[in-house]
Amino acid sequence: MLCSRFVVMFMQVVAMAPNVPALYELHFAVPMAGATLSALNVSLDEHALTIILHRLRPKIIFVDSEFAHLVSKVIDNKNNTHLQENHYDHKPLLVAIHDVSPDHRTQCDLEVPEYEQTLATGESDFQAVSPADECGPISVNFTSGSTGTPKAVAYSHRAAYLNSLGLILRYDMGKSPVFLWTVDMFRCNGWCFTWAMAALGGINVCIRNVSAKIIFDSIQLHKVTHLCGKPTILNMIAESPPVDQKRLPSVVIGIIAGTFPTIPVLERVQKLGFNIVQGYGMTEALGPALIRPWRSWQHHHEDNHDDHNLKYREGLHNITLEAADVKDPTTMQSVPSDGETFGEVMLRGNTLMAGYLGNPEATREAFSGGWFRTGDIGVRHVDGCIEMKDRARDAIVLGKELISTLDIEAVLLSHPKVVEAAVVAQNDVVAGQVPCAFVKLKKGECSNSEEILKFCEEQLQKTAMIPKSVWFGDLPMNSTGKVQKSVLRDRANAIGKHCP
Repeated sequence: MLCSRFVVMFMQVVAMAPNVPALYELHFAVPMAGATLSALNVSLDEHALTIILHRLRPKIIFVDSEFAHLVSKVIDNKNNTHLQENHYDHKPLLVAIHDVSPDHRTQCDLEVPEYEQTLATGESDFQAVSPADECGPISVNFTSGSTGTPKAVAYSHRAAYLNSLGLILRYDMGKSPVFLWTVDMFRCNGWCFTWAMAALGGINVCIRNVSAKIIFDSIQLHKVTHLCGKPTILNMIAESPPVDQKRLPSVVIGIIAGTFPTIPVLERVQKLGFNIVQGYGMTEALGPALIRPWRSWQHHHEDNHDDHNLKYREGLHNITLEAADVKDPTTMQSVPSDGETFGEVMLRGNTLMAGYLGNPEATREAFSGGWFRTGDIGVRHVDGCIEMKDRARDAIVLGKELISTLDIEAVLLSHPKVVEAAVVAQNDVVAGQVPCAFVKLKKGECSNSEEILKFCEEQLQKTAMIPKSVWFGDLPMNSTGKVQKSVLRDRANAIGKHCP
């Protein structure tokens, strides 16, 4: 059963820092003080940060020295209409975190308390505050905003606890895991690995920045067993120069969530000593909710399965999630397990958000029908695995048929010259909507639309899936590294108006 009631929020504490030890400590110190933690994206600009602080009204803000001036500017700005409208009756206490690691020593020239000094003023006999209700909030995380305005997502103590246990079981974490922090702790509280690692008494290797050299050096030095993050991490590892690719002491499990890289990238990473697990999830599901280990092409061939389909199936749900299904969003009936019938991916269980902070209407809508509606279109296969096809708002509508932009993007990414690709719907007078492709070529490569379109014609099963046009260049990204398809849709339709 879900924790159906959405409790009143406790004292809010904000933290804005990269993956430094202090941020990890705050994942325990703040809840133990009876407060709620909100770890913020360090890529937020002044406008976005202003809006978020307006919504949270924190009492304390812990901030890495690198971002202290930005936060100070926001809370000191007397012309800030967002704070004035909220009747800010207090000024949050600003505490600076100084990174003392040898390669990244940071200091703050603002006259604000320092993190370690602040901790030293605490009471040595302080007793941790236990939650009065397991459905009470432990943290608030913000969605990426890739489909609209970022939402404030509240996690309960119960959900975080159960999800942490699920990670331990699902990812074979063993007795003494060593976790390399390549996923940001501000993303779903590090997908709840913050608490899972503590439960196992494991070792956390905190790194401020991520690069292939840092990853290989850290694995060799600390004998890392697990890491996770965005698919770009795999690209980074696969394309790193040989001088950075050190021999791994043992196999490292890598959990990747998002659009999966191409099979050549996966095979190169696997040969280097990584076992890759694919995850599908979202902020409202506390991170990856469906997972599946990636198997090499040889294994696919032996099983006589279609390589493309197996690669893009998200798999089965976490053991602590009650159920995952693909349903008709109107009738709420499960779609046939035929791998073809589209429906909405829905989740149900204890490891979902408590609700959206300050937005009960959106919370009710998200859980209408007794399931969490992800807004993603998917299919279910005969083996029970769910394959996510697209975001509902991103799918291309061609008559009564929906075309998955992800399927087209997968083909584009398999082109040897393409490093990034995005497909969006472009309005068309005759068809209604047609695919429009935006691609970024690998460094040093040259191509043209004719070459890309011919490749798509050879690879795609349906003529309607072939893009009507192809445009080259960098793709617009939001602060979390996701492609801003709304920007590309506007661009595609603006282009379309000027095309003959």
